[in-house]
Amino acid sequence: MKTPSISRFPPPELTDLPKDIRERIEAVQEKSGFVPNVFLALARRPDEFRAFFAYHDALMEKPGGLSKAEREMIVVATSALNNCQYCVVAHGAILRIRAKNPLIADQVAVNFRKADLTARQKAMLDFALKVAARSHEIDDRDYAALHEDGFSDDEAWDIAAIAALFAMSNRLANAFSIRPNDEFYNMAREPRA
Repeated sequence: MKTPSISRFPPPELTDLPKDIRERIEAVQEKSGFVPNVFLALARRPDEFRAFFAYHDALMEKPGGLSKAEREMIVVATSALNNCQYCVVAHGAILRIRAKNPLIADQVAVNFRKADLTARQKAMLDFALKVAARSHEIDDRDYAALHEDGFSDDEAWDIAAIAALFAMSNRLANAFSIRPNDEFYNMAREPRA
């Protein structure tokens, strides 16, 4: 069987990329042991790659507020809503690692309301999915509900921004047919001790 392409558009050769992008991809490869296909697919457009990952890092790697696992929950839930195979698989792996839970990503992707989450996390995902699907309906009541669940204004901003960024990312991954790396499927699947 022929190995499927990583994307509808041929990815650039790593050696042909600008130095900053090549170094970023090599750093990810060193850390994970492989190059996530999304990096190569988006590197086709260097300026857009830089802009996307700058915003990604500003939202996903910042300290404080939401935990890194909660940020990944938002990505998995909104990506499932948007039928984005790449992001559900890739960020599902990251969620399993960050939550130290081999079950959580599948639960969140299929039906977060039945997942092993806190009521606060379910409220966070309710809001995130509303941002992803019906942002025009968001009003003061939505923010009041988040405040009742203990979220600050900055955390509400982060929930909305992560959901919105990944709504865009999901659409690009789907439109470009970016294939998840096989390596993601088995990451952090060991049973809990």
